[in-house]
Amino acid sequence: MSKSARVLIFTGDGKGKTTAALGMALRAKGHDMPVCIVQFIKHDVSVGEVRAAAGLSGVRLIQTGLGFVPPASSPAYAKHQAAAMEGLRQASQIIASGQYAMVILDEVCGAVAKGLLQDQQVIAAVRQAPAEACIVLTGRDATPGLIAIADTVSEMRCIKHGLQSGHTAQKGVEL
Repeated sequence: MSKSARVLIFTGDGKGKTTAALGMALRAKGHDMPVCIVQFIKHDVSVGEVRAAAGLSGVRLIQTGLGFVPPASSPAYAKHQAAAMEGLRQASQIIASGQYAMVILDEVCGAVAKGLLQDQQVIAAVRQAPAEACIVLTGRDATPGLIAIADTVSEMRCIKHGLQSGHTAQKGVEL
């Protein structure tokens, strides 16, 4: 029996990383386990998961991002970096509190890959988790450091995507 929290990563360039994590949240909710989802980068309260989480007792969703991240050379980049740091501060407190059986850090791998956070900061936050907790990290380009602390890593690989053939983002699928 492991003496550390479960850590799962959903990464890759394909669709389904957040969807897989939300499926885990739904499964945990089915077992009356409290869940907290901290979304990095994302900043759209009209998406389905925000609306659904609002109707589920025991599931808390916090968006800490400012939307699409501009290049590091942009004057707006520093605001995105500050938002990610604030999100990680909140996530760290949530993880350490032991209040939630599952904590999902949605798009945190992408935040690290874009330089908004350092992987060592995320690793330090994850290591605070109680042994009975489950921590889920999502986002493109998970770093070797993040992968090393995970016990389960799945890569979603894009083979074909509807957006490439002209489909627009659809409610219930991408939104």
